[in-house]
Amino acid sequence: MDERELREILDFAVESAQLAGTFTLGYFKADTPHEMKADNTPVTIADRGAEERLRQRIEAAFPTHGILGEEFGEKPGSTPARWIIDPIDGTMSFISGVPLYSVLVGFEWEGQMLAGVIHMPALGETVYAARGLGCRWNGRPAWVSNVSDLARARLVVTSVKTLYREGRGPAYERLRDACYIDRGWSDAYGYALLATGRAEIVLDPILSIWDTAALLPIVTEAGGTFTDWSGNQTHAAPEALATNGALFEAVMAMVLRTNTS
Repeated sequence: MDERELREILDFAVESAQLAGTFTLGYFKADTPHEMKADNTPVTIADRGAEERLRQRIEAAFPTHGILGEEFGEKPGSTPARWIIDPIDGTMSFISGVPLYSVLVGFEWEGQMLAGVIHMPALGETVYAARGLGCRWNGRPAWVSNVSDLARARLVVTSVKTLYREGRGPAYERLRDACYIDRGWSDAYGYALLATGRAEIVLDPILSIWDTAALLPIVTEAGGTFTDWSGNQTHAAPEALATNGALFEAVMAMVLRTNTS
């Protein structure tokens, strides 16, 4: 896939995420009812409606491409292209009236993530990137911070309870105590913060591929690292650990040391 084609894919992904985000705003802070799925996570008419719109748009523009989404599963394609989408990442934020939810759109080619979009409708922010084209935040270039000392680092997590439930409590404690400050309630928003220089470390002990796919190209094109908890760059692991790059070695040494102690 050449640069022109990839730019077209990225432009399409950004526009698609923003259109889906506009749809979700009609249900935000509107007492929208929700139900619980089998995995004990909430879902609403906004999740399903946004994914339907994303799928319809992708199918119309790229009928041979595969699509994998959180709410309606996978539709195989006849080419090496696959769109991986999460219509509302952070549905708990959404149903709670917290504006930190996102629409995630990722583009995969031959098993590699080439483009990703984090669109935050309630905040009016879009962070997006494609391999070799850099990362942008509402149109301007975006970069990770240059913080190289853990004592100055901002650590972001989505759920402390989940970290302990998944056996990552000791690693979290060690990093939390070494960092300047820690904050929660992040989901994809935390990775947007990292890619735009507003946080340095993000920890997630359990995720699905539609949570991670769009994030990898965004974080790496901004100069950061996006890996599993063993330090392997991947969008397919059921977990994620992201850094601003300058802190990667220090974070991994601490995490791996904790895991083997």
